[in-house]
Amino acid sequence: MTEVLAVIPARGGSKGLPGKNVRPLAGHPLVAYSIAAGLQAKLVNRVICSTDSDEIADIARRYGAEIPFMRPAELAEDESPDIDAFQHLVQQLKEREDYCPDIMVQLRPTSPIRQPGQVDSGIQLLIENPQTDSIRGITPSPATPYKMWRIRDDILTPLLTIEGVPEPFNMPRQALPEVYWQTGTLDIMRTSVIESGSMTGNEIRPFIVDQEHAVDIDHIESFTRAERVISSIECVMPSIIES
Repeated sequence: MTEVLAVIPARGGSKGLPGKNVRPLAGHPLVAYSIAAGLQAKLVNRVICSTDSDEIADIARRYGAEIPFMRPAELAEDESPDIDAFQHLVQQLKEREDYCPDIMVQLRPTSPIRQPGQVDSGIQLLIENPQTDSIRGITPSPATPYKMWRIRDDILTPLLTIEGVPEPFNMPRQALPEVYWQTGTLDIMRTSVIESGSMTGNEIRPFIVDQEHAVDIDHIESFTRAERVISSIECVMPSIIES
């Protein structure tokens, strides 16, 4: 049997929207939506919230997540990479519990909208493709990077080029390659990939997410949009586990 651990990474600090992980979204703290997505997944064996915040930890426990230990403050800074926190989690679980899952699922609180069964579908995709290192949720990009620029010494420089196309930025959008934006909805990876020092590995399979559901909360406007979407579709909703 494949052992699957769902991880909800939730720092206490946030500059874009202070306190966003505990901010009420349609009646529940933001972090609770990702916890609920992990709990409803039939293929997930454990749901752990990795946090440096006592407030987030208390909320996470009420909604059913485990907090086996707190994340060190130095792994919860604005510039802290995901890989450091995940490697710390893997190491501590091994040392404290002799526990090591086969697969880890990252459910970011900032992408709270997930449909029932979506997490299981992503896990099954990885299980069925043993050569694949990870699964990443993506959605069609609303803007093409082939029409984006950098400014160097006050001169515009194209962000991307296409072999054989001298000026892709002057081409119709329909004639340019289709591109996708990575969402925080679903990241699934083998634990061996984490241990090797990567969050993705070499072979990454796509998991397409509906563009309307791909909300990445970083400011109040995206928070408002998430509430609007939640009220209009069927998605995984939280419930308090402990009284």
